[in-house]
Amino acid sequence: MMLNLDIESNKKLKKGLYLVPTPIGNLQDITLRAIQILKNSDYILCEDTRNSKKLLKNYSIHSKLVAYHKFNERRMLSKIIGILNKGSIVSLISDAGTPTISDPGNILINECNKNNIDIIPLPGPSAVISAVSISGFSSKFFFYGFFPEKEKNIKKDLEFLSQLDTSIVFFISAKKINKAIPQIKKKFTGRKIIICREISKMYEEFIRTDIETIKEFRNDIKGEITIVISEKSNNKNASQMLSESDKDNIKGVINKLSIKEIVKLMCKDNKIPKKDVYNYCLSLKKNEK
Repeated sequence: MMLNLDIESNKKLKKGLYLVPTPIGNLQDITLRAIQILKNSDYILCEDTRNSKKLLKNYSIHSKLVAYHKFNERRMLSKIIGILNKGSIVSLISDAGTPTISDPGNILINECNKNNIDIIPLPGPSAVISAVSISGFSSKFFFYGFFPEKEKNIKKDLEFLSQLDTSIVFFISAKKINKAIPQIKKKFTGRKIIICREISKMYEEFIRTDIETIKEFRNDIKGEITIVISEKSNNKNASQMLSESDKDNIKGVINKLSIKEIVKLMCKDNKIPKKDVYNYCLSLKKNEK
């Protein structure tokens, strides 16, 4: 029995801009309402028409596609607002997932607000929510977006994020994951991590481990990765008292002095608990094995 996805014609739909989530992998992860809205759209704004055509062809959607991406979003803005002001139904989609989440669209959203154009968001696929839901970490989370590009930004931002006692979600490309791992290990000692690859696709993979035991990937991997780092650990074996400079000092002598000597050296002129220094030394020794 065929489902009638055109119960509402575009004459009955509210005019305006629809934010329509698309599958992040499996093409079946799309809602009936999303298909209906896309079928009845006068225009569909998409990042890459080549990618979007595959999805639309699968569901016999023939609405007009318009390329809308980070390189032309400002140039296209007045044209799109003009179309919306004439009473058209326009949908915004990204290559995968929910539009405007680390994707183009915010400029258009703000301009629609200025012009009193209705914006209608649809619920749907999200790599962020999927990754947090499977993590087992705190449901209170901070979404950062894509991992910083520049070294100075990485250090600055991760130093801030490491102070948050929530789950933290990052996006990162497979090409950059190995460069990020050392920074993650340095800033988030004592926490847990889940690395999510190819969510909802045939070769999806979820790697769970402690931050200290993350290993770089040996083989070339493709696509984008979603990382979730846990809230701060209550494990007493992980020091929350040591500053980053204290940890760097310990790392500098861990292979030169005994743990007893390091504890004595570190606690001689400051108030760092001996137990914290001792446990941190043990964790470093353990990682060397």
